Amino acid sequence: MKTNRPPMAPVAALILLLAGGGQSATADVPVPSWKHLSSKRGQLPEPNGGRQQTACVVFDVDGNGTDDIVVAERTQSPAVVWLGRTASGWQRYVIDASHRRPEAGGWPHDVDGDGDLDLILGGDARSDELWWYENPAPALDPSSPWTRRIIKRGGGRAHHDQIVADLLGTGRPQLVFWNQGARALLLAEIPPDPRSTGLWPLVKILDTSRTKTAIKQEGMAAGDVDGDGRVDLLAGIYWLKHQGGKRFTPIQIADHPGRIAAGRFKPTPAAQIVLAPGDGNGPLLLAECQGDPTDRKAWTRRRLLDRDLVHGHTLAAADINADGHLDIFTAEMHTPGRGEQCTAWILYGHGDGRFTVQRLSVGIGNHDSRLGDVNGDGRLDIVTKPYTWDTPRIDVWLNQGPVGR
Repeated sequence: MKTNRPPMAPVAALILLLAGGGQSATADVPVPSWKHLSSKRGQLPEPNGGRQQTACVVFDVDGNGTDDIVVAERTQSPAVVWLGRTASGWQRYVIDASHRRPEAGGWPHDVDGDGDLDLILGGDARSDELWWYENPAPALDPSSPWTRRIIKRGGGRAHHDQIVADLLGTGRPQLVFWNQGARALLLAEIPPDPRSTGLWPLVKILDTSRTKTAIKQEGMAAGDVDGDGRVDLLAGIYWLKHQGGKRFTPIQIADHPGRIAAGRFKPTPAAQIVLAPGDGNGPLLLAECQGDPTDRKAWTRRRLLDRDLVHGHTLAAADINADGHLDIFTAEMHTPGRGEQCTAWILYGHGDGRFTVQRLSVGIGNHDSRLGDVNGDGRLDIVTKPYTWDTPRIDVWLNQGPVGR
């Protein structure tokens, strides 16, 4: 239930423990301080309006070397907007001025090959469509919507999460997306002339219709899981090994679908996989391989926080403090979720499987929050948004670098 009292103050406090180590310790990794900006204080423009903010995608829309913020909303028009930083503040631009029903997820990619990043976005549980929006750069006007083109129409509804990567090893990236209504993972090769192509040919690479999980399959990432130098796909409760052509073998490494990311948090032949519960409750887990990565039994999991996440619908892995080691950002929703106790954390990797934990905020809801350099200073910042709590709302946490440096 939405409350009228203001959210709890940002925390950005260091928790003196090493995640996964079980002992108290002072931090021996650089820990940034953060400057918090919010649309609720007029420091950012309000995004779309409406009460259900779904997708948040952070990428360089205008090609100026600084990341911009895309927010999608499904109860009012405009359905999709982007926020860009200017010399005097922030400017809101329209991508889709209509009332549409975009789902969480979204992916930036230069679909038409003209040198700027376009936007791929899917419809929600009432929609059987997947779209790409053509970036009109450099002719960007705050009130001029982008051209929307159809990738998929018909079949199952709901398209939560997409990714573009060269998973077939052809030298050209492919689009992969969940179609929750069809209980399937679908792959499409990007057409040579996507502006004039109709619906894209699709191939089902995973059927989850007989897979029993508490909630729908979602979550998607890419990375070299088994150390063979090729990009692998991670989706739902699986990582998928490419077997040639458009054939993939799914290897189950989780019991609960949600958010997923991969990387080397310590020097091992296989990558580690981070798992968060997404639309549900459960621990933040690090899955590690002790043998053949294609053998499900070779994977073990350990907790990274001392309590479960409640609707932990945010997860990202990147080197946030720029010390050469991968870090983890994860956060909880407010509604549904833990309410005023919802928390966002950063786990700073030591490079040996241990993490120093920083609590970024308490009481500010997160849903599909993202990382990106939104002020162009070379540091990774954090862009957070809620789903329904306190909407319309967007928050930015500017990375100020390590304290005292």
